[in-house]
Amino acid sequence: MSGRLSREKINYLSRQVLSVLESDDKVDLLDDPNEVRLVIVKSIEEEMKLYESLDKKAIDKIQSQKKAIEEGSREWEILYRKYYNDELAKLGKLSD
Repeated sequence: MSGRLSREKINYLSRQVLSVLESDDKVDLLDDPNEVRLVIVKSIEEEMKLYESLDKKAIDKIQSQKKAIEEGSREWEILYRKYYNDELAKLGKLSD
């Protein structure tokens, strides 16, 4: 269910974010723009890893059910959303 962003897409997004930051009069970059862009890239990659981890945990929970649940079925989709959101909620509690 999760989608992987290609390196090109991540670079494109990082340039877009940097462009918005550079055009905002309220933002002063305290480092070289490319260094800032690299931090943005790293942040996107870390976020993607986090959501991929949640995706894997949700799928693992579905696959551990006693009853086989066909991927793509309505029941699978409902369980996926529930388990994914449960994992997401755990993250929120950890960050409090």
